[in-house]
Amino acid sequence: MISRDLDAILLLDKPVGISSNGALQRAKRLFRAKKAGHTGSLDNLAEGLLPICFGEGTKLAGYLLESDKVYQTVAQLGITTTTGDAEGEVLTEKPVPHLSIEQINIVLSSFMGEQAQIPPMFAALKHAGQPLYKLARKGITIDREPRRITIYDFQLLDFKDNFFKLRVSCSKGTYIRTLVEDIGAALGCGAYVRQLRRMSVGKWDKMIDFQTLENTDNIDQFLLPLSNALPQLPQLDLSEENALRLQQGKIVTLENALPNGLIKVFQKSAFLGLGEIEEQVLKVKRLFCRPC
Repeated sequence: MISRDLDAILLLDKPVGISSNGALQRAKRLFRAKKAGHTGSLDNLAEGLLPICFGEGTKLAGYLLESDKVYQTVAQLGITTTTGDAEGEVLTEKPVPHLSIEQINIVLSSFMGEQAQIPPMFAALKHAGQPLYKLARKGITIDREPRRITIYDFQLLDFKDNFFKLRVSCSKGTYIRTLVEDIGAALGCGAYVRQLRRMSVGKWDKMIDFQTLENTDNIDQFLLPLSNALPQLPQLDLSEENALRLQQGKIVTLENALPNGLIKVFQKSAFLGLGEIEEQVLKVKRLFCRPC
């Protein structure tokens, strides 16, 4: 099968039971793309939105990782596991106290806002070049630096038979498994994740599954242009002369005052990549090899 240069984004609905990298490779084969990358791992147990960046889009992947997320999770009270989810071995079992929805909401409200969260050992984060989950599987535990996260909103969608269903709006870097464990601890009985689905990444909340892709003749219709990425960033349309200067690595002095920070750079309708403005001077941040 001949691969092709493809510069686009796919909003994939990753299924349960496959790793993020496995889903990436499957999508890459389907689209015959030469190059691809994803924007943030989902565990095998987890499903939902996994943006796949093809071609030049891989240069935007790191910036997409900064996006806020929304998750929906089903957790079970009274049990903790080695991994914080249903794939781990049971660590503790405790009776679940009689809880009202009001009591649960009070506990949830205590987790709102900015806070420090210690990443779990079963995580894709790396220590000395090795993913933490590989160390954890060997029985090795290391100290992890707390990370600053923000919980913007909780919605308790359901609570019965010691199971609760939550919708969580949060910042990048939030581990829902750790959050559920902490909520369970605050309720006095422990908890672990039974199901987890990522509902949105930034402003993206539409996604397409493999079944649809594999049963559609024209799968390119499901791709988004790279210009759709990072909608929160301002855009700047350059003249042909200034676009050439930027592509040559030179600075461009702007006539009109624009806010400092990242900006999406265009030349007519062609998306050239990202620049950075500092005191009315535009510099290269991450340009594409070819206009998209």
